[in-house]
Amino acid sequence: MRLRLVKEPFDHPDYIFELKHDGFRAIAYIDSGECRLASRNPRSLQFKFLRASLGTLPVSGAILDGEIVVLDTKGVSQFNALMTTKGRDAAVFYAFDLIWLNGADLRSSPLVERKAQLCKLVSGSRCPRLLYAQHIDGAGKQFFHEICRRDLEGVVGKRKNGLYREDRPDWVKIKNSSYSQAEERQELSRTSLTPQRKPDRQKSTRR
Repeated sequence: MRLRLVKEPFDHPDYIFELKHDGFRAIAYIDSGECRLASRNPRSLQFKFLRASLGTLPVSGAILDGEIVVLDTKGVSQFNALMTTKGRDAAVFYAFDLIWLNGADLRSSPLVERKAQLCKLVSGSRCPRLLYAQHIDGAGKQFFHEICRRDLEGVVGKRKNGLYREDRPDWVKIKNSSYSQAEERQELSRTSLTPQRKPDRQKSTRR
């Protein structure tokens, strides 16, 4: 399900709001003890330790939508850690939707029902790398302000009874414009794109 960007946070009784984790959006396909992770491009994602862990879920088959993240000691996602081998080896999967479970297509079920089944699956799995994306009801403004105070990326709003439909996405994201990790990535991008001056051969000659 795609996310549509909106500028301002809002309250609405028909919506739930989740933390927008800073990582790689991914779909986890689990079948008979094997797990495949794919981006929305779609492109296969490696993360061998994460895939091995998710493959142990007590299901014959499942499809989960979520975010691959690396958490620091405070439980905050650190995007730059995904760029390192150590970080990728420690990655976890924050699941926020359950699309398919043991032969049942759940896309036509209301979101709150899908999340209830997802919560039950996560809590019963005892898989340390699978985490459930908590949510709050209705109070998007207060939640967003708290997210900004804690220097987190943003929030995602979803209709409680929304279906999982790619042709009519109803998920929205509200970004924290002062998010420090976004600024760090922009600076890193600018640095990497700046042409490097070639060293003077004479000056660089070792003595």
